[in-house]
Amino acid sequence: MYENESFLNSYESISEEVKYLNNSLIRLKILAILYEKPLNMKDLNSTTNLSYSSISSNMHHLELKGHVYRHLNKYHLSNDTRMKIEQIVELNEIIKLLNEFFNILDGHLVNMIPNQSIAELYLLGNARIMESDGIDVYKMYNYMEDVLSNASDAKCVLPFYYENFNERLNNLVESDKEVEVMIPDVLFDVFEERSKIRNISTFDGECNFLLIVTDDTMILGLFKEDGYFDQNRLLTSKNEDSIKWANNLFENFKNENK
Repeated sequence: MYENESFLNSYESISEEVKYLNNSLIRLKILAILYEKPLNMKDLNSTTNLSYSSISSNMHHLELKGHVYRHLNKYHLSNDTRMKIEQIVELNEIIKLLNEFFNILDGHLVNMIPNQSIAELYLLGNARIMESDGIDVYKMYNYMEDVLSNASDAKCVLPFYYENFNERLNNLVESDKEVEVMIPDVLFDVFEERSKIRNISTFDGECNFLLIVTDDTMILGLFKEDGYFDQNRLLTSKNEDSIKWANNLFENFKNENK
């Protein structure tokens, strides 16, 4: 608890710099790799599989802001940046997460995730990415419906209305299960008319993230940068720490939108 608060306090103290880095997961991935050892452009290209132009552009901005420097044709992480990153999270865990979750984070909107939840990302170490197989186009939606059908309780951030989700949640309410949802302001009338859920709160905007957390499963879905929900990838876990992270995300997001 106190360790998490320490991470958060450190995050807040350098929030502008961290927000700059988080605006591009490419920058964050580069820093994570340079934390391991200095590399030249060729090594960065082969390690990240990113284009030379993308690496060059991001390295230029990172140099200007003092996050990295060049020595003997290799890029090094500055001591100041290394210390600041270590204050935010346990970087070794974040490196593993970035390597594993890069497909779901890169090119997606993540700026709506509260700072407190960013500080606790290490709790997602046992989560996994579920991806569409290209055959069953409803695979992800079916999975989410199954999770809701077997839930003993549910907290959800629902950025759009989907009738099948609503039916599953209504069934939970009818079975006297505890259900709480957050929805965009613009959908309130729809839920008011069709949903039996009474514990509903709202937030501004629509393209943020989808969250489902039950007694035994957490699911996180993100929107792509073009504003469309990525129905081909979900982050999910039945691990206790991951479920704790998802519950904290729900509460943090709700507190930010009171």
